[in-house]
Amino acid sequence: MNWVPPGPAWLFCPADRPERYDKAAARADVVILDLEDAVGAADKAGARESVIATPLDPARTIVRVNAHGTDDQAADLEALKQTEYTTVMLPKCESAEQIAALAPLNVVALIESPLGAMTVFDSLAADNAIGAMWGAEDLVAAMGGNSSRHANGEYRAVAQQVRSQTLLAAKARGLFALDSVYLDIPDLDGVRTEADDAVAIGFDGKVAIHPSHIPVIRQSYAPTAEEIDWATAVLDAVSHNRGVFTFRGQMVDAPVLAHARRIVARSSLS
Repeated sequence: MNWVPPGPAWLFCPADRPERYDKAAARADVVILDLEDAVGAADKAGARESVIATPLDPARTIVRVNAHGTDDQAADLEALKQTEYTTVMLPKCESAEQIAALAPLNVVALIESPLGAMTVFDSLAADNAIGAMWGAEDLVAAMGGNSSRHANGEYRAVAQQVRSQTLLAAKARGLFALDSVYLDIPDLDGVRTEADDAVAIGFDGKVAIHPSHIPVIRQSYAPTAEEIDWATAVLDAVSHNRGVFTFRGQMVDAPVLAHARRIVARSSLS
């Protein structure tokens, strides 16, 4: 892996809106300049010119190119040769070969089709795969459905399954995993609930479509002072104990230590 995410709060920015680039970069840990769904067919050429002419920090920016095998992806890749960006997001990813074809670029695989969901572990075997994200809306549309969520806002079972499959596959490959976007922009409580769950089960970040979601995501990922105190104390206690030990009435073994290390790592990003 040649690129490490600098934080958990990611933000999509339409590539044909260069006036928004700097604002997005000022708010989010990572900006995804979107050449795919956010840009209409007639505007894609201009969007590529904007990506070239309006550079952001390559360490905090990735570009979502168009899908494998399309003329638009070929044009995207030609445009990227004129930039310093080294990482792309591949939509509708369905195989390791699709990822490998983008080398030497690093690739975040976006899993959002039935085949992509069934092959995600194999796809992430590509040497230039660095992480994975999942998407519900294109997935459900590809299956002939019309809604990824129940009326109460919870994901339907098939979407939850793909969310879990993507997370498990990324972690099994030692890569980072990103939770999908929350489309109800004014519902910040819904964003918080979903971001809290993403933290709880091990997603390394969550992607947003609106700047107002960024501080909510950051707050979910930021450990409390009590959590940091506990994690630091547990890790300090390791030097005085061998194997499994008891700390403040809790058994401490390898999974607990891993949890403590993750809390400390998250605190460094908040």
